Amino acid sequence: MLIRTDRLLLRPFEEGDVDDVWAYQRLPEVARHMLREPRDRDGAEWSVRGMMAETGADRRYSFAVVLPEPATVVGEVSLLGCGGTNGEIGYVLHPGHQGRGLAAEATRAMFGLGFDELGMHRIFGLCSARNAASARLMERLGMRREGHFRHSRRVKGEWRDELVYAILAREWRLTRSR
Repeated sequence: MLIRTDRLLLRPFEEGDVDDVWAYQRLPEVARHMLREPRDRDGAEWSVRGMMAETGADRRYSFAVVLPEPATVVGEVSLLGCGGTNGEIGYVLHPGHQGRGLAAEATRAMFGLGFDELGMHRIFGLCSARNAASARLMERLGMRREGHFRHSRRVKGEWRDELVYAILAREWRLTRSR
């Protein structure tokens, strides 16, 4: 499955993506808000193999976010079916490509997949309460903050607060028509 947006190509991961993925997964500023530490190249290879397996089976989709010219993987975006008609969105973008609306563009495409093609009713996203950029992105996408969970997860030796954002299919359709 390929999804084209104005500036991006979203496609399943391939074995040849390891070096591009390692370029951002190894960075401390990327891992800071993740559940994991920066990855070495073997860890990035393991990650790519895992994302390659998520090709629609059990309503799990992981896509490489590719800038077409030259073809470079600059991030990842995922949509995971969570039983019934709920889905969870996720995204990671190389810091060198942030601030240009690419994560928003890729995430909107995932909303289209979830709501328009898979018939989902609600898509939600989680982020660390310390990740202000991710929270702003979800708000810009029309998602509303549904919760602030205090000390909800132990990550890297400390308790982490998490924010939950969500959007309903009818809300997505209204934001698209504007």
